[in-house]
Amino acid sequence: MGKTTRKLEVVSPVPADIDIANSVEPLHISQIAEELNLSPKHYDLYGKYKAKVLLSVLDELEGTGDGYYVVVGGITPTPLGEGKSTTTVGLCQALGAFHDKKVVTCLRQPSQGPTFGIKGGAAGGGYSQVIPMDEFNLHLTGDIHAITAANNLLAAAIDTRIFHESTQSDKALFNRLCPPNKEGERSFSDIMFRRLKKLGISKSEPKELTPEEVRKFARLDIDPDSITWRRVMDVNDRFLRKITIGQGPEEKGMVRETGFDISVASEIMAVLALTTSLSDMRERLGKMVIGNSKAGDPITADDLGVGGALTVLMKDAINPTLMQTLDGTPVLVHAGPFANIAHGNSSIVADKIALKLVGPGGFVVTEAGFGADIGTEKFMNIKCRYSGLTPQCAVIVATVRALKMHGGGPEVVAGKPLDRAYVTENVSLVEAGCINLARHISNTKAYGVNVVVAVNKFSTDSEAELNAVRNAAFSAGAFDAVICTHHAHGGKGVVELGVAVQKACENVTQPLKFLYPLDMSIKEKIEAIAKSYGASGVEYSEQAENQIEMYSKQGFPGLPICMAKTQYSFSHNASEKGAPSGFVLPIRDVRASIGAGFIYPLVGTMSTMPGLPTRPCFYDIDLDTATGRVIGLS
Repeated sequence: MGKTTRKLEVVSPVPADIDIANSVEPLHISQIAEELNLSPKHYDLYGKYKAKVLLSVLDELEGTGDGYYVVVGGITPTPLGEGKSTTTVGLCQALGAFHDKKVVTCLRQPSQGPTFGIKGGAAGGGYSQVIPMDEFNLHLTGDIHAITAANNLLAAAIDTRIFHESTQSDKALFNRLCPPNKEGERSFSDIMFRRLKKLGISKSEPKELTPEEVRKFARLDIDPDSITWRRVMDVNDRFLRKITIGQGPEEKGMVRETGFDISVASEIMAVLALTTSLSDMRERLGKMVIGNSKAGDPITADDLGVGGALTVLMKDAINPTLMQTLDGTPVLVHAGPFANIAHGNSSIVADKIALKLVGPGGFVVTEAGFGADIGTEKFMNIKCRYSGLTPQCAVIVATVRALKMHGGGPEVVAGKPLDRAYVTENVSLVEAGCINLARHISNTKAYGVNVVVAVNKFSTDSEAELNAVRNAAFSAGAFDAVICTHHAHGGKGVVELGVAVQKACENVTQPLKFLYPLDMSIKEKIEAIAKSYGASGVEYSEQAENQIEMYSKQGFPGLPICMAKTQYSFSHNASEKGAPSGFVLPIRDVRASIGAGFIYPLVGTMSTMPGLPTRPCFYDIDLDTATGRVIGLS
């Protein structure tokens, strides 16, 4: 990687993230592409520092071997932050710029909602970042906007269809769906044959249908109370969580209660992340279920005739975006699904392209959302099932201060100074919290991968505390445990982590093992995951029981499970730190993303539209009109 990597000059104390990002002149993206042996025909430029890598690369590299595949997860998150994205980026900077390995970082695209809200950006931090930081955190190459447009087109199609069916006879509806040409002949559009096939109607001409077949074909008879599809936008706006639509005089009283989600919560985002090709994406988009008919049959995007149009809106979004780290190593940014109601991982196509580009002996490092109990579990049981890819190593990121919190440390309140327990030596508190790390290690090892623990070091951490974490990691079965300082030093601060990950990849002795087989019942799969959390059993609400029965009857029992649970605890109770056990996991509801390809049980209430705090991040964000540079991004 030596040709494109740059010597990163670090200063202390570490400046603000945006100041570091602005201090480094990015390489032209064509240089990054050239180092990966990508010719100009393999990518489309989006300005000087971004490019869309085309899926045709996969066809050309079909016979090439894959590189090593590494997933980065973490301990159970705390408000203190563990630095998972920073570690992912830093590790790749070390592998590429210091170990001279071919490496690609694969990251999720962040939502703009948190960027302007409470969390800030997601490009890493300190001297381990993706640049240009402002472009990474804002529009990027428009993928989220494409998802927003496609999602809302489907939402409009749903309500429009209900409206038109309510005002027309079967014959009038059918005649408008299949209008005559100049010769007076009616015909089906290509997408209509999908619905005909679903209904078991093998006729090819509209005039051949019986009145009963006309009714079945033309009338979807959507049950408004069953509709799960909501509109989306990529802004945090709490006042859109619950709204009514259809209040205009032309809509003839077709009022319906619905709401908005944030764009990254759309099933279309999950489809993008799990698709393996353009044709696969077309099928997945068409299979998305928006609700049921009044007879209880699932209604899909293809039933509404919109699956093809959704694919057209998404045709460019399927191509991953190439960017770079501060050290000049390549990054593929693609997809950003929620990590609770979806699987929280970047795209399969980005990983597949990256593995071919680095080739045997190279490294692809991707990040899984939230703690390893959620993100890494879904990476293994959902993403790897659909991709057919096998990771060799899983990194678990931890910090001394977060482990202190899991050991019973005082509550952390945003905006208030940290309690002394977090900034002075307390080895026993660290050791008590390592029970959380230990469970994540044993759970992750069960998949057959080697586990490396990355301990992000803070200036207040003592040698004894850091050694306590390393000792606990080895006792729990970790392949290695390494102290990291990439936030302050970039790739140079994780050179040892790079060595450990390389050794871990080279010494895998087991095949990938899933937590459950797909032919288990929905309940058995839920219970297998609950057991990995430490639960002694599962309790289902009446609503959850009904939904499980419905999905089983509709033919969806063979899908993997995507648990929607708080990220702040192994249990359903966010305040239970450490490694709770013996609890009964309550399943409040069960829903499905059929196009994406998973069933998601809801453990508690999940917010899919964040709100803004009293002082959102947008107070600090502005443009230097003299230079055109963004300032204040965090």
